[in-house]
This record gives sequence, structure tokens and C-alpha cells, in this order.
Amino acid sequence: MGYYIRVLGTNPDNIPLDRLREVARPAVLDVEGDGEMWEQITMTHKSGAAIAAIEKNPVIEGELGADELKEFIEEVAHYKPESAAAWLRQFLPTVKVIYAFQLLSGTGVDDGWTLLHRLYNAVWKHAGGILQSDGEGFSNEEGFTILWQFPEAATGEWNLAILQDGRWLHFEMDLGNQRHRDAFKRGEIPDGVKLV
Repeated sequence: MGYYIRVLGTNPDNIPLDRLREVARPAVLDVEGDGEMWEQITMTHKSGAAIAAIEKNPVIEGELGADELKEFIEEVAHYKPESAAAWLRQFLPTVKVIYAFQLLSGTGVDDGWTLLHRLYNAVWKHAGGILQSDGEGFSNEEGFTILWQFPEAATGEWNLAILQDGRWLHFEMDLGNQRHRDAFKRGEIPDGVKLV
């Protein structure tokens, strides 16, 4: 099983392929499906190295998108902070489409990560909603991580948000700092972090 990042979109309208191709250049998009109604895209370097496989899964009862969304709703209840888990349980039922980006070997060569991010951001801008990354967690609608799902070994600076009095407070913290982690999981802004 590969590593996935996802856009959990609230706008189910099709994204014009011309727009996606323009954003992805110089990468190449190989489209499976009926034109604007595409179901899967493989993004490759001109050399042929695959950067990512992107699946579009509308949230329709009995299909993959609805099943995946149901799993997410059940999963978030087990993570902290509780305020973010509660917010996600309310937000997730508004999701209409899931774009799942499976990262492939071409992501790590020839600026593949930058090309992937451009496409990912274009999809997010069109579909709206929130982001989810395996091993990292869910974001709010501004793209700040709101739920702790990082592995114990996680370190480095990261943009997070805490919900307080109905609004998101954004900040940058060190994932490896145990005091910061504990405060975040309690739904508090850690002491000494930089607000953004």
C-alpha cells in the first residue's frame, strides 16, 4: 500500500482537464475515463517516471468515496484534540468528492514534489474542502493540520491550528517537542510557539 495525500472536496464539479494539464507542465497527465468525467490520472515526468496516481471518487452511497468517508468519520473520534475531532465529524458529511493522490517514485526526482504540489493545490482550489495526509492527519479549510496523527518519531516545524471559541488559531510548532505535542492534544496553543 502506498502513501496517499487527499483533497476532501465540497465542490463535486469536474475540473477542466486543460487547466490541470497547464498547471502540471512540464509533467504529463495520462487520463483514464471520459474526458472531463475522468476517474484516474497518472502524472509522469517526460522521461516516463511516474510522479503520482490520482483517483477521483465521488461520495455516492455504495461506492468507494462514501466508504472511505465513513471510515474517516469513524477514525477521527480516536484522535486528539477533541475539539478538532468533533469539528471533523460535523464537517466530513459535507464532503462530495475525494481526490486521492498516491505518491510514486517520480515524486523524489527532477522536482517531482513541486510539480505534484502544483497539481494538488489546483485540485484543492477547485474542489474546496480540507486536506488529509497518511501519517499526518487532517487539515482545516486553510490547510493547517488540526488532528494529531503523526508517528512518535515526527520532528520539525509544522503549521497547525487549534479551534477556540469557534475560530481557528494558526501557529507553527516543533513536532518533536513533547510539551508542544501535549498542549496541542489538549486543544491548547503551546507556550512559545509562533502564531501565523
